[in-house]
Amino acid sequence: MTDLSNLHGPDETEAADRSYIGLARQIHAMVAAGALEAGARLPSERSLADQFGVSRTQVREAIIALEVQGIVEVRVGSGIYVSATDAARPVTFEVPNGPGPIETLRARALIEAEVAALAAKERKDADLDRMFVALTSMREQMDNKAAYDAADRQFHQRIAESTGNTVLLHMVTAMWDCARSDPLWNKIEEHFHSPALREASQEDHQRIFTAIMASDAAGARGAMRAHLSRVIAEFTQAWR
Repeated sequence: MTDLSNLHGPDETEAADRSYIGLARQIHAMVAAGALEAGARLPSERSLADQFGVSRTQVREAIIALEVQGIVEVRVGSGIYVSATDAARPVTFEVPNGPGPIETLRARALIEAEVAALAAKERKDADLDRMFVALTSMREQMDNKAAYDAADRQFHQRIAESTGNTVLLHMVTAMWDCARSDPLWNKIEEHFHSPALREASQEDHQRIFTAIMASDAAGARGAMRAHLSRVIAEFTQAWR
């Protein structure tokens, strides 16, 4: 396994960029310079985080950005390897500006937990009806990922709508769409999204709905936080 502790990218400006894209550029610069050869296995996420002074979330998102560009290959259960084909070619990292998908999920866990708590206090019967329609649609579309995702988005929007606060609705919608318009999100889902994940999420959604229906603010907050925390845990599980 390659030790990167004494290796530095050629540009101090890039080295000072501690975003996940900055880290991706630094690792690619090492590949281009021959410090990481084709087929070489990269160090663990923890080692990379320690060596570059970044979080493991940033490492995960940097690796996904490199995988989207074909620079590395992620083998779940084995590790991360430099691609055997043309990994040193010039790369522009043309990915959407803004936070990575895991960072967005962490923000959602904080914000939507409070949105759910407020919804439990403010919801009307008509709001519950709309949530139930989305919940039922998810259950019926369990084997159709695209349709399930659409119903999932609608469920979270219905919760935000029931607060009566349009700013919260815009925030929830923006966070949802920000992640899913990002090619990094699609790549993460290729590795970790599964029918079993949808089944578990459906159970989470039922608990959230039950708490909101019962006007249980604490229960709704906890159920939403647990739901999104579990998704984060699934998407950040070790590759090896």
